[in-house]
Amino acid sequence: MWALMALLLLNSVTNVSSLSLTVNKAECVYEYVSSEGDTITGSFVVVDHQIFWSSEHPGIDFTVTSPGGILAHSVKGTAGDKFEFVAPKSGMYKFCFHNPSSTPETVSFYIHVGHIPNEHDLARDVHVDPINVKIAELREALESITSEQKYLKAREDRHRHTNESTRRRVIGYTMGGYVLLTLVSVFQVVYIRRLFSKSVGYNRV
Repeated sequence: MWALMALLLLNSVTNVSSLSLTVNKAECVYEYVSSEGDTITGSFVVVDHQIFWSSEHPGIDFTVTSPGGILAHSVKGTAGDKFEFVAPKSGMYKFCFHNPSSTPETVSFYIHVGHIPNEHDLARDVHVDPINVKIAELREALESITSEQKYLKAREDRHRHTNESTRRRVIGYTMGGYVLLTLVSVFQVVYIRRLFSKSVGYNRV
């Protein structure tokens, strides 16, 4: 019984997309939703930072447009977000990232389109029985856990990149300080030696 359920879970058809893309100005991803009422979930995280984000950084804008051109979801000025909404209709959905900054940003993006059979599906398809509905619900619960893990992993990667960037900057500033201190010390030694040389010359005269 459990082996059969596991096999059905593995063979269940769902739309899952996971990718990494570089956003210069605007980048869009398209995903087809087969049924009205399907649940669209996902997340994105800005992973790579070419510059250190300050409080004035504009962030990334994210929009989702339905097949009818209606805005289904949007968020502005963020470094990451999770989203979930019910598809108002079937068709091709457009997921767009807009980067107001002149610096390209790498975005880790994950999307899942889930479908749980309803009463209409049960009445229309004799092959869909209540056990398949339960399997679909279990599959979506597992997918929700997977989505959360991917989101947390992307955030962890982002924090690691930020920490490495900060560490490199601290090392650079420290080395720069040492070089500057060395140059100042050498200049002081040379200046003092020349000063004493002039003083000795005056005393001989």
